[in-house]
Amino acid sequence: MLILVDAVSDPYTGSCLCGAIAFEIDEFLPAAHCHCSMCRKFHGAAFATIASVAREKFRWLKGDKALKGFTAENGTTRTFCRHCGSSLMFSSPRAPQDEVEIALGALDSDIPLQPDAHIYVGSSANWTKLSDGLPQYVEGRSSAQTKK
Repeated sequence: MLILVDAVSDPYTGSCLCGAIAFEIDEFLPAAHCHCSMCRKFHGAAFATIASVAREKFRWLKGDKALKGFTAENGTTRTFCRHCGSSLMFSSPRAPQDEVEIALGALDSDIPLQPDAHIYVGSSANWTKLSDGLPQYVEGRSSAQTKK
């Protein structure tokens, strides 16, 4: 089940831990829990919960100079606050170039969106047990499902 959120009159806001960076989002696309090893390391957790956002629906409000990016060998770039290290954004050369993925943990307000899948479970931590009933994909959403 794909959950989309319609545009709202007031944008959703987010920020880093220290408050140096702030952003807003008008509309979300699908959200998922990503279990790839890079997301686990970047977020320091069993998985990262991320949502796709059209670039035109996303704006930095402040803190451009505090943004720092790390580009991995596979070409993915993870953007974070250079002061507090908060994970903020992810982009991949394999994803549609008009979209970015936002770390939902950086949002300041509740959103009417629920993750609808677990992705990259083929590289999930061996100490993680998934029991929420969401579809699980070995890699991205177009890969084989391990559970439905």
